[in-house]
Amino acid sequence: MDIQQARFNMVEQQIRTWDVLDQAVLDLLFTVKREDFVPPAYRSLAFVDMEIPLAEGQSMMVPKLEARIVQELALKPDHRVLEIGTGSGYLTALLAAKAGHVTSIEIFPSLAKTAEAALRAAGVHNVSVKVGDAARSPAGHVGAIDQFDAIVLTGSVPVLPTAFFEVLRDGGRLFAIVGDAPAMAATITTKSGPNAFASTTLFETVVPPLINAQQPSRFTF
Repeated sequence: MDIQQARFNMVEQQIRTWDVLDQAVLDLLFTVKREDFVPPAYRSLAFVDMEIPLAEGQSMMVPKLEARIVQELALKPDHRVLEIGTGSGYLTALLAAKAGHVTSIEIFPSLAKTAEAALRAAGVHNVSVKVGDAARSPAGHVGAIDQFDAIVLTGSVPVLPTAFFEVLRDGGRLFAIVGDAPAMAATITTKSGPNAFASTTLFETVVPPLINAQQPSRFTF
């Protein structure tokens, strides 16, 4: 496989055509090597428009979704990011390339270990990978006074857990895919004050659920 050609095709045919037009984000996809975060058995599929299997029954997002997340968050070099669900560590690396520091929390110790090793091998040092279940709240996994400029939930949630807004700075942005399959929507919610939030629906998509995500009250008959 011609890796550079495959990478170019991924960017031009999958990602640019999915409204990822920020040139800095597109350039980043050539810098952060996606194949270095893909399990060896699936390395030949690193640039394919599909979810790639990981250990523990998890999967990598499709490349265009990872790129779109980075674009929509509009990160700056001094930003602090909280990621819930480290997975392979590839999205973590993309976020870290744009931000000052990323704290990533992964529920599976085996995935956290593999991702941390991949990040180190890729020369990414501004990331802290922690093991824990933070699907409903980051409390207990981040410092008591930690505040983040951006938060990313890498699995879908039926409802958006409000506890995350407690560690989101004013002006900060939270990316989440909200809803139940087959009706899910990617959203950006911006915090403008202590109890002031504005959400924008970006696009429809379906991704696997975040393990142990908060569930809404549901009617029973």
